[in-house]
Amino acid sequence: MSEYRVNHEPVFMLASSPWRESSLWVEAFSRRYGRVALLARSARKRQSELRGVLVPFVPVSVSWYGSQELKTLHRAEWVGGWRQPQGRALFGGLYVNELVLKLTAREDPMPELYDALAEVMEAVCCKAAYIGDLRRFEWRLLNLLGVAPDLNRDGDGGTIAAGGTYLVRPETAVFPVGKGFAVPPHAAGVAAPGQSLIDLRAGSFGSGQSLQDALKITRLFIRHLLPEGLKSRQVLEQIRQFDRKETARETVPTSDGTASNAV
Repeated sequence: MSEYRVNHEPVFMLASSPWRESSLWVEAFSRRYGRVALLARSARKRQSELRGVLVPFVPVSVSWYGSQELKTLHRAEWVGGWRQPQGRALFGGLYVNELVLKLTAREDPMPELYDALAEVMEAVCCKAAYIGDLRRFEWRLLNLLGVAPDLNRDGDGGTIAAGGTYLVRPETAVFPVGKGFAVPPHAAGVAAPGQSLIDLRAGSFGSGQSLQDALKITRLFIRHLLPEGLKSRQVLEQIRQFDRKETARETVPTSDGTASNAV
């Protein structure tokens, strides 16, 4: 990054951690400069003006200076946007932030990714149904990283047909396979209908089937890139398992075979 000082740059806060007694180390994704590391001095002090501004999930305007990898945050302003996510949507926001944090390099400008990040954050924070937005964001991210296969044509050069079935694998083109094809156990691949691939390419999911196939495909590629997994997804899965156990515990069969609530 050549500029010593940057003023009023739109960013999203991805993560932060305490730095020394009262400061914060902030990882932010900016529109013009990509992911940047910022030192927010005294940001943890009770009287700091930054305490209510450096929050995730909403756009923030920041200014910084410095020629080293860790810049010094000079100013931050909330520019308006939307409310913070609530309930399970919070994990959606954390998941998106973790993806961007782990899959982008520092100071690699990706303005299209910033725009996609803004779109998905608004959806997660404001929509009741945002799962399709998450799948659309994942695929845009994979495309911008250059790891997503072409979903216009298969490996034989043929156009992806809605009625066909295709094998999708990391680091290779999609290939047509026969209907009913099953991916061998422990193999890294997803067999999906052509219509699901067309929907994923367009980012518009016309059925529950295409949305489920999109989840399988994006998860396949993300696992390939991040074999160590994602903390946000692990925590959400732990919560789901806890909920299932609680539901099973609260539902007790009666003598006539029906169920009653044990609480």
